[in-house]
Amino acid sequence: MLFPIFVVATILELYVIIAVGGSIGALNTVALVIITAFIGTRLLKQQGFSILQKAQQSMAQGQTPSFEMLEGVVVMVSGILLLTPGFITDGVGLLGLMPWSRQIFLKHILEKNASKIFNHSKFSTKTQQPKNGINNTIEGEF
Repeated sequence: MLFPIFVVATILELYVIIAVGGSIGALNTVALVIITAFIGTRLLKQQGFSILQKAQQSMAQGQTPSFEMLEGVVVMVSGILLLTPGFITDGVGLLGLMPWSRQIFLKHILEKNASKIFNHSKFSTKTQQPKNGINNTIEGEF
């Protein structure tokens, strides 16, 4: 499934680069690709530190920084996309580095897949009742 996506994405990237190069010239196109890579690198550094700071605040409050870790993955993938030459990958990478679009993306993914993750048999919250109806729970302190 991933191979066709990579092939189509590569063909689209080449088409867009050639079209932009035909409009503004080859050297300007190369300069634009390099400039977007530099801008993306600066945004990646800024957003990475921002997420690290939010994760540290969550841990200081005694919470698990799970959402921040997911944000870190999206920022990492966005950075890879920004360093890949092309305008489509740069656009998607920039969207991944914007906090508002990143949060919308993650919330959509989590809402869509939460039932698959949390209804898995290993994570089921259903407890089995003993056949004889007697609860054999032993409480204690460790």
